[in-house]
Amino acid sequence: MTEPVEQRVIALMSACDRAVAERRDSDALKAFREATTLLPEHPLVLHEQARRALLAGDVGGAVALLERVVQSVPKHLPFWMTYAAALRVLVRHEDELNALERALALDPRNPFALMQKATALDRLGKRRSAAKVYLNVLKIIGTDAARSPQLQKLAQEARLRAEEGGRELGEYLDARMKPLRAERGQAGFTRFDRSIDALVGRRRIYWPQPTFMLFPYLRHVEFFERADFPWLADIEAATPAIRDELLGLLAEDHDGVEPYVQYGQGTPLAQWSELNHSKRWGAYFLWKEGTALPDHIARAPITAAAVSAAPQVDVPGFSPTAFFSILEPRTRIPPHTGVTNTRAIVHLPLVVPPGCGFRVGGDSRQWGVGEAWVFDDTIEHEAWNDSDTLRAILIFDIWNPQLTLAERDLVRESTRALAEYYAEEGVPEFAL
Repeated sequence: MTEPVEQRVIALMSACDRAVAERRDSDALKAFREATTLLPEHPLVLHEQARRALLAGDVGGAVALLERVVQSVPKHLPFWMTYAAALRVLVRHEDELNALERALALDPRNPFALMQKATALDRLGKRRSAAKVYLNVLKIIGTDAARSPQLQKLAQEARLRAEEGGRELGEYLDARMKPLRAERGQAGFTRFDRSIDALVGRRRIYWPQPTFMLFPYLRHVEFFERADFPWLADIEAATPAIRDELLGLLAEDHDGVEPYVQYGQGTPLAQWSELNHSKRWGAYFLWKEGTALPDHIARAPITAAAVSAAPQVDVPGFSPTAFFSILEPRTRIPPHTGVTNTRAIVHLPLVVPPGCGFRVGGDSRQWGVGEAWVFDDTIEHEAWNDSDTLRAILIFDIWNPQLTLAERDLVRESTRALAEYYAEEGVPEFAL
């Protein structure tokens, strides 16, 4: 075999492959015939001959050719993939699996080989093993699916089959753990439940992703335990008066409501383009980024007193912040994360029509008027008002209860230092 002839055959078979992909059958056949004339026993020629035999229904002939190909060139993944596909047609699934293992030995992260392996396991009745392989397909494809229709289709099928396997595994584990749960009691297993939910694909685990400061080694939960905030009961008891103040200021000082999202021109808006400078998500501030608004506080003295009794974050120029959050009908606040887990966020629902909801990480809840909660806003969260009337809640920030007093001092001073550092070069704002 002379080198120029082989190079010509390789070029012809590459052209044949392109023509096949583009459905130019006559061009593909022409290139294949020329290559066959030059080197009829070349592995690429035999491989194409086998592919054409498969299409013609001569599966046995195709397999015989492919066995010769993979024996002569055992380190070429496409040959093993075609061989496995031919074995599948002959319902030789064990042999198909062996061929796919040889392919995956060459490229363990090939999503197409993995997908074919998963479906072969399914055909053998090994659904549990198949489900694990489908999950691996999803992990490997990741965000690449959006860039390729072929990968997108593969990911959709893998996700469907992985979810089926996850449900089956979840049902098995639930039944297996039921006697032990009955023995140990039903309460206090949130951490374990979340681990199982993540394992079987029922619900993912979300992690803090602050836009500014991540304080490590804090316990991360979507919603904090109510027992950590004994003063919540006092705020809840004031709900009727706070709600009256809200309704009064909306009637008398509606101009005081401003868009909550206010990004400047040229700022990458991502998910905020629809709400930027829009009162569809409005805010009536009592404190804004560390500055009290006396006129607003005078209109809501009971609210201001209730908020002041809480352990508000106090970082001059940045915190505290407290406001009435007004969400107009048929409006959604998109998934987003807050600035730092050194703080926590309190919600006190005041006006909540049916059709409103709130999600933090994997935990979705419905607001109830006068029922407060505290959550970590550095975990992805979103809210929606699918009703025909406005929704209103009181929102304010407090220190994360896991911080010591000394840590609060350090966070406060470092934040101020960072602001001063950037101000030296005329940075107009240091956004948290």
